[in-house]
Amino acid sequence: MSLRIGATAPDFTAPTTQGTINFHEWIGDSWCILFSHPKDFTPICTTELGYMAGLKDEFAKRNTKIIGISVDGVTEHEKWSQDIEKSQGHAVNYPLIGDPDLSVVKAYDMLPEDVGASSEGRTAADNATARSVFIIGPDKKIKAMLTYPMSTGRNFNEILRLLDSCQLTAKEQVATPVNWQQGEDVVILPAVSDEEAKAKYPNGWKAPLPYLRIVPQPGA
Repeated sequence: MSLRIGATAPDFTAPTTQGTINFHEWIGDSWCILFSHPKDFTPICTTELGYMAGLKDEFAKRNTKIIGISVDGVTEHEKWSQDIEKSQGHAVNYPLIGDPDLSVVKAYDMLPEDVGASSEGRTAADNATARSVFIIGPDKKIKAMLTYPMSTGRNFNEILRLLDSCQLTAKEQVATPVNWQQGEDVVILPAVSDEEAKAKYPNGWKAPLPYLRIVPQPGA
């Protein structure tokens, strides 16, 4: 099943390093970052999992839960977590999903259906497409997706920036321009008429083009 922005994130029940979860129930009323890894004990993923642990408080400020998945079982995850803490300085403080039957990565369209039903004998290269990040809203809809090659570590500061944009634009009728950072100017959506915009922004806006209406970030 192909996934798109706006689709419902597939629900599942799976073991994790913090016990068995039902994914939608676990998300609850929070936002969620689900990020995947092709194999345990891989170097770039080791750095990512450690860095993500260091950012947990930043995500918590944004009412966002973080959860990882790697195409191996929970027992291997627990062993890997020791390496991550030792080398990266942060213990893995969020759940890691065990997916040895590949069911979750298939549900999220990261591996095709015909690759079999076991992670046994599969290398990281075999699972290279399991390198995605999904931002999921409290409504369980996918708000954003990013996929990286194995050779490129993910920029989780950018993922925080993307989350900030998704959360802002979910509650305000604005969009965020290129390289936007929290607190900077935003753009009024084209769907908002000038009359509606005047009611919301009585001080007006900058308009270098008729369809480019720039205002301070609401609430900033």
